Amino acid sequence: MQPRTPQPLQHRTVLLHEAVDAMLTTADGTYLDATYGRGGHSRLILSRLSAAGRLLALDRDPQAVAHATSGEAAVRDPRFAIRHTRFGALGEVLADLGVQALHGALFDLGVSSPQIDDPVRGFSFRFDGPLDMRMDPTRGESAAEFLQRADEREIAEVIREYGEERFARPIAKALVARRAGGQPVATTGELSAVVAGAVRTREAGQDPATRTFQALRIRVNAEFEELEQGLNAALRLLVPGGRLAVISFHSLEDRIVKTFIARHARREVDRDSPAMLSRGDEAPPLLRALARIKPGEAEVAANPRARSAILRVAERTDAPLTDDALAAAEPRAARRGGKAAGSKAAGRPKGRA
Repeated sequence: MQPRTPQPLQHRTVLLHEAVDAMLTTADGTYLDATYGRGGHSRLILSRLSAAGRLLALDRDPQAVAHATSGEAAVRDPRFAIRHTRFGALGEVLADLGVQALHGALFDLGVSSPQIDDPVRGFSFRFDGPLDMRMDPTRGESAAEFLQRADEREIAEVIREYGEERFARPIAKALVARRAGGQPVATTGELSAVVAGAVRTREAGQDPATRTFQALRIRVNAEFEELEQGLNAALRLLVPGGRLAVISFHSLEDRIVKTFIARHARREVDRDSPAMLSRGDEAPPLLRALARIKPGEAEVAANPRARSAILRVAERTDAPLTDDALAAAEPRAARRGGKAAGSKAAGRPKGRA
């Protein structure tokens, strides 16, 4: 069978107006687009800013940064700056840019269409290509490299926890058996074939490799850990009244965002928290949950990849941001040195932008 020829790479920004409308509160403010992608949100934000406004953009993918800085699509605007970095370095990068406060921060999670549709990136089972899956192909371990070194137990755990795949163990067993036979999977097509052979029943309308590909991508890019770090860094920078807007594309991702907002919006302090206020009974919330928005029928019809998107919006309160306030909102397991909140390995995910 001949490999499928990729169609021209196109990207449609999901929840474009909804996200920008929800995040932008003042035209004179300083804003963050933490996932530039192909610049859909950034361009609309810039169109709404005054001459005094400022937009900082980040992206982990060097191709996205190149798209923003060179060629016909480059953003040539003195109010705009972009940096190649990950969520976990957000605070440090913004500090280097002299940013001490934000009026809004937008995270558009998941994989962009240019990434999915480029066989060389290895994100999709629809096209055969190298099994890479790194958001930043210049650093870190590829999916193929992970599968070449991990044991069966680790592979099964990743596929089960990050893909919610009930056939995780037989898939892992088949991958390790192939590796032991001198043929470790190296391409997306090879991985798809192994998964198809190990999955006994198929979900209607879904390729059997869907969950495994999602799981490996999350693991290779440490997506949940990076998301937690990015949300925390953004919260520390938001001014009172500033908005946090996050678009997620699958339930595990959304659970992290939902729980992060709920944790910082709740009023009751954990009685076991060493950060409990001296008066004792109530801690002022740092966030106020504002909205949960899904794409309309027209957007989903025009862009089927938008169907699973959820936009959550929260607003920074005027409560003082102290280390005690942040610690009081942390899950107990995290404070006691347990696994990061939201990790399924810690029980259930804490609970994609």
